[in-house]
Amino acid sequence: MDSKDLEAEIHPLKKEDVKLQENLGDPLKKEENLNSASPQSRLSRCRTVALFLSLFGCLLVVFVISFIIPCPDRPVSEGMWRVNYNTAVTYDFLATKDINRDRVQDVIFLYKNTNSSNNFSQSCADEGFSFPCSFVAAVSGANGSILWERPAAQDGALVLCGIPHPRDSGASSACVLVGRSGSFIAVDLFTGETLWNHPSSFRRNASILSPLIQVPDLDADGAPDLLVLTQEDKEVNSYIYSGSTGHQIGHRGSLGVDGTSGSLLYVTRAGAHYILLPCASSLCGHSVKGVYETVTGRDSPLRRDPSWEDVLNATNHRLLVHRKPILGHYKPDTLAVVVENGTGIDRQIRLLDLSTGAVLWILALPGLPGYPPSASLLTADHRSAFFFWGLHELVGANQMEPGDTQHSLYMFHPTLPGVLLELANVSANIVAFQAALLEPGRHAACILLTGPASPDAPGLVSMAKHKVQDLILSSRVVHLTEGGADSDQDIRDRLSRLRYRSEA
Repeated sequence: MDSKDLEAEIHPLKKEDVKLQENLGDPLKKEENLNSASPQSRLSRCRTVALFLSLFGCLLVVFVISFIIPCPDRPVSEGMWRVNYNTAVTYDFLATKDINRDRVQDVIFLYKNTNSSNNFSQSCADEGFSFPCSFVAAVSGANGSILWERPAAQDGALVLCGIPHPRDSGASSACVLVGRSGSFIAVDLFTGETLWNHPSSFRRNASILSPLIQVPDLDADGAPDLLVLTQEDKEVNSYIYSGSTGHQIGHRGSLGVDGTSGSLLYVTRAGAHYILLPCASSLCGHSVKGVYETVTGRDSPLRRDPSWEDVLNATNHRLLVHRKPILGHYKPDTLAVVVENGTGIDRQIRLLDLSTGAVLWILALPGLPGYPPSASLLTADHRSAFFFWGLHELVGANQMEPGDTQHSLYMFHPTLPGVLLELANVSANIVAFQAALLEPGRHAACILLTGPASPDAPGLVSMAKHKVQDLILSSRVVHLTEGGADSDQDIRDRLSRLRYRSEA
């Protein structure tokens, strides 16, 4: 055995003593090493403390937000609510906008109350009208409570709400009210306060056609503009006004057609804007670009669609033979138009492919003149649910009298082409109707405005909201064709599960 190994084995503690002496013999060197590592160690400890403090702060914030600060209450939307006005009249206008910013669309409508005992926040005289005058009212879509109301016109008005305003105007969005007697007012959508007020420039014999139409910003002032159509001596004329100031752009222009109410702004796939309006027994079309250039004599940056221009030129601005156009989707993402042909017992509802004119679906549905137009709501499957008004039961020609006839609201969805749902029966006079999505994806509703048939005979005016899903669950199933394996309850359940989406 090696002598060194033998020595270590005989005296095992001797080696440890040597190491201890070596360590004791060099204390200054160890102290120097310790002092050199000290700043780095302190920095590491500071970083650790900072990390734990940051984690503690984050946990504290989470705790405060989750348990101490209450989350804002989401408004509880009632399935049905009603607002009544006694001794009043109302007009054919409804709009939905989120006025109180609770993420639920609210309802705007017009009425005239002849009961002078009501305490209004503003009187007719405040806006230069005599009593009684027409008021515009905004009510909560969640529960029907009054948000604001104010004088709008002397006797009825056409209204367009949701017009964006420039940032420096003091209001982000406005409602424009064109009175039939010459008033022209814009009010703040969220407060009802007046933004501007001008006398209108229409001729005395002009009859204003509904609805008012919002067009792109033609005068480059940062806000969309307003197109007003009037009928003067059986001719349709156009007026363009600035949406931010109410001043007229250009002069009066003629569309060269006779027509009635029910116009519609349509944007083609090429991004061109066209006005569609009923004229005699046809649907007429005019490009917004052409209307602007006619009334101003200046070029417009808007577009024309060559395919539409070819059709309009070949048919003298006439497209099809039908009345008030309502757009929707029968096939996924493919536009269709609702056509109502005829009145009385001969009335027909047709769904036509907008691009080809082909008939997609047809239904004989008797009705009375003056019925509200049909409506549609987009569904999550990229189709639409359609809503039609008709008589409660099929009746003979000699029974087609208004009287006490019950009007029925029907719902149709293209996934069940052989089925209608009768959602509700109404015996009161229907002044206006709208199907609206009050909450994205979840709260589709039918808004119904009823009141006296004549503005000269005040009576009960009622504004009511009904949740579509609730109406479906209590509806009557109407089979249009024989057969079908699904029971009536299966059909109700299937359609009650529909989900709705906003316009793109």
